[in-house]
Amino acid sequence: MNAVLPRFLKSAYRKEPIVTALTTIGVVDALIGGLDDSWSLFAFGLGTAGIALVLKVWLRQQRPPLPEEPVVQHYLPSQSSSPPLPVLTVSKKKPPRKEY
Repeated sequence: MNAVLPRFLKSAYRKEPIVTALTTIGVVDALIGGLDDSWSLFAFGLGTAGIALVLKVWLRQQRPPLPEEPVVQHYLPSQSSSPPLPVLTVSKKKPPRKEY
């Protein structure tokens, strides 16, 4: 739950920042007004959130649907641009030991 909410909010703010900001403001105002028994703030918050949702639906209807294109990701090139590295051999001779 902790990782899902921030990821959802980030993607929502990137897609529609004005609508998401209005929705957040409206929900926070409604929560504060409901908990403090301030019915005018509660009604203002619900109205703001409602207007934001109506705006979101209206904007979605105005936007034409985008055609989906398959995305191909290449992590490595098909052929290397540099020559192959030489094979390293390990020397079997041990270095002299230092004594302390």
